[in-house]
Amino acid sequence: MVLREQITKEIESHLETYMSYVKQMYAHPEVGNEEFESMKMLAQGLREQGFQTQEGYIVPTGFIGIYKGKKKGPVIAYLCEYDALPEVGHGCGHNLIGPMSLAAGAALKDAVDQFGGEIRVIGTPAEENFGGKVSMAHAHVFDDVDVAMMIHPDTDDRLGGRTLALNPLKFEFHGVNTHGCSPENGKSALDAAVLSYLNINLLRQYVLPHTYIHGIIREGGEAANVIPAYASLEYYFRGTTMAYVKELSQRAIDCVEGACKASGCTYEVSTYECPYEDCRINYTLCRLLEEEYHQVGRMNVEPVEEEPFGSSDIGIVSYICPALHGYVKIAEHGVNGHSKEMASVTISEAGKKGLRDGAIALAMIGYRLLSEQGLLEEVKAEFQQQKEAGCKKICEIGKGIAAND
Repeated sequence: MVLREQITKEIESHLETYMSYVKQMYAHPEVGNEEFESMKMLAQGLREQGFQTQEGYIVPTGFIGIYKGKKKGPVIAYLCEYDALPEVGHGCGHNLIGPMSLAAGAALKDAVDQFGGEIRVIGTPAEENFGGKVSMAHAHVFDDVDVAMMIHPDTDDRLGGRTLALNPLKFEFHGVNTHGCSPENGKSALDAAVLSYLNINLLRQYVLPHTYIHGIIREGGEAANVIPAYASLEYYFRGTTMAYVKELSQRAIDCVEGACKASGCTYEVSTYECPYEDCRINYTLCRLLEEEYHQVGRMNVEPVEEEPFGSSDIGIVSYICPALHGYVKIAEHGVNGHSKEMASVTISEAGKKGLRDGAIALAMIGYRLLSEQGLLEEVKAEFQQQKEAGCKKICEIGKGIAAND
């Protein structure tokens, strides 16, 4: 296919430039909502490729690059991540994701000129904690997108997998200070926190499979001889659906309320990070990714992981439009995610090959969605079926609740 050769040549001709972006972010990692230099660099790279760009898009470190064909057609979005982690820098490989999506979008320009449509390369910052995609989804950024795609570095070539819904809650406890030798005059916020921690911990044996509760005592006092008037806990509640996670969160709040009654303290509860939806899988897009991985010589591709693991802000996008969140192998097994070792692999030859192959696969999927009759409709039909099935399930749950009232 001539177009495949053109896409490959286009990506390979700029590969050193894209790797310079990877290395720049590796050397100067920026954590979520602080990725100003990474945003500027990637947006500038898009302008050099003929895209119209806007920095500070929706969120301060977000951006968008748009390339439109002369004819109307589908909107294909490639999502960029570029936030680092504290201590380990780009130990999750987000410095590869941004340039990979940029490369894919730039390589698809000729196809858009030929068939019509629009490419959007969207910078979605702060995936690790603060959910740039969630903020953008609430601002309706994805409402008119036909397909959104990205590929994440990993130790295997994978087609994607289910993720867990996540609700991050902070519990703050208020008591009364007093001297440690006259505890009868005080109310220990730490006691309330510890009782709450123990009560919530007991919930673990009564939850559904693939449910996780993990928390820490964030603050518990300043001096051993002072009964603390303030303490706090921070928790992640994860499960297969947000509806169940919210139910679990309420049970935890009930535990906290009971602990505060026992200790004479009061409490406040807040969402201290961004909640994430679970991720819907579009199997048609996954099939296309597998086919394109085979074309670039990646033959040992792991199937869709049906058992959910981890959480990501791609989840909310998958509820708005068909979404692909694949994985490309850059490291061997034994290299942990969120580690300095994984960060170092991003700037290696294996990292460069992952960038090249991932970008070609993403660009070719975009090309096929634009050019192959009925393919985009197949992707969207699957999405619609999932949406209708989800609405039916919600209605059934609602009827069950009403029947029990």
